[in-house]
Amino acid sequence: MKRYGSLRWILLAAGVIAILGLTSMNVYSLYELHESTIQVDRQPKKLQVAEFSDRVRYRFFKPFWGLSSTSMERLKSQFQQNNQFTKPIKKRIAQAATDSIFNDIYFIPASLKNCGEGRSILKYHKERDELLWEDDYPAIVCDGMGTARTQVKALVQDHKYNNKVIFDTNQSITIVFIDPSEHTIFGYLTMPLNQDYLQNHFLPSELVKRFGDPGESGMNVWLRDWTNNRIIASSNPDVPYDRDKIQFKQRFPDFFDNWKLEVSFTNTPTIEASNSSLFKNLVVLGAAVLLLLGSLVFMFISAQKERALAERQAGFLANVTHELKTPLAVMQAAGENLSDGRVKDQSRLKNYGTHIYNEAVRLRKMIEKLLDVAKADAGQSLIEPKPVHLGQLVHNYIDEQEPIIKGRDFTLETAIADDVPVAMVDTDSFDTIISNLVENAMKYSNGEQYLGIFLEADEEHISLKVEDHGIGMSKKVKSQIFDKFYRGEDTLTAQTKGHGLGLSIVKNLVELNGGTISVDSTVGEGSVFEVTFPVLVKVPPGKESSSGAPPSLTKESEKYAS
Repeated sequence: MKRYGSLRWILLAAGVIAILGLTSMNVYSLYELHESTIQVDRQPKKLQVAEFSDRVRYRFFKPFWGLSSTSMERLKSQFQQNNQFTKPIKKRIAQAATDSIFNDIYFIPASLKNCGEGRSILKYHKERDELLWEDDYPAIVCDGMGTARTQVKALVQDHKYNNKVIFDTNQSITIVFIDPSEHTIFGYLTMPLNQDYLQNHFLPSELVKRFGDPGESGMNVWLRDWTNNRIIASSNPDVPYDRDKIQFKQRFPDFFDNWKLEVSFTNTPTIEASNSSLFKNLVVLGAAVLLLLGSLVFMFISAQKERALAERQAGFLANVTHELKTPLAVMQAAGENLSDGRVKDQSRLKNYGTHIYNEAVRLRKMIEKLLDVAKADAGQSLIEPKPVHLGQLVHNYIDEQEPIIKGRDFTLETAIADDVPVAMVDTDSFDTIISNLVENAMKYSNGEQYLGIFLEADEEHISLKVEDHGIGMSKKVKSQIFDKFYRGEDTLTAQTKGHGLGLSIVKNLVELNGGTISVDSTVGEGSVFEVTFPVLVKVPPGKESSSGAPPSLTKESEKYAS
């Protein structure tokens, strides 16, 4: 049986690992499904944000849409004549000049190598619908022109179109006119942006218009200047910005380099349903895993206990076989001597008779213990409880056993309360209980030969305590001391005769009589066994009838007595 011990542990470990592995895979699959549901729900919203950035971009390009069809030869020829654009381009510039998003419109011919420092550039005057030379203009115009010149210079040789749009962060937009046939730059049409209108009117209104209701859009959107850590606009001003809750970021294509659209998604019914499903599945899975692990551990522990019980039973059989042989051998030897007629002396005859009697009593007690265990296992323990004064039963036991106890050099201390209430107890069971407890106390006292028997009571319980100053017990032994066939593993226990049945029988009888038993023990100091029975009715001592029952009982006690 021992050779399978390691195999049990290996199988237990394999089972636990398998359960945890399968659980991990299921949890991973559930989360993957949940994440997939969230991504499917949020993907259209991300596309909406990207579409919004394109629509904002279109607002800046709209006035100049179609410039690629303009003839650069005609534009250059017209400009050389009167410093003006052709009518199609002038019409587009006039349209842009009416847009609140642009402050003014300036044109810097490529022939002007530098901008600023008092040099004149052309400014469009919408009142006169023409370009006029201007000395006073903001520095942002030159900044936009310089940025455009730097970027286009590297690609002008390969550019196939007649214009290139360049944004100077969020400050200005510059359209570079290019002659692709000659790979030269004709000039720079620069338009500073109206920052007040852009940041305080256009972008906030567009965000609110497109994403204002989180219940419909499923998200809150902020326009953030990440270089200055500043919120420019929000789709829902009532919702505060929280950087930790941002789940998606969208840049503007080719412009607004320092600005980003940052999105916090709200839970839609689809996501709420997925969250609820995930939670329910995790709860069910967790309960199932705990049940499986609990069942596996329970079966393993049960198998271990069955194994230990089988080992104890095997040891018990070997021990009890030896114990049964000893009295039988003594009785057989004495009987042979008597039957042969070789013993004539009366004293020797008495001695032989005493031996046979003592061994017969010992054999009977062992057989009775075995029968008690067998009855308990079969559920056939028969008891006949009746109302009795336990104080009288304890007094009777002490009177009978005191000579034997003191004859073994034990100091006996007793304390029995005077007014002990009546309890519903089987007298034979009580005699077996106290006898086994006293026998154990004397058996395992290898130091101070002390035995204490105490009986006390309160309004609800009667308590019998048997105390010794013997070897005591460890916590491990205390937890198993009432198990069948169990004996503590120490030197004195090994040298002391016993079968591990006494305390098991005591516990069974105590519980059959409606009581409880407990033990308080310290290694090397001794043990105190306490048996408690519920009070049936409180009757002064000396008032009970000759049968041991009190003369007057409550209705409940009369029912039991009958």
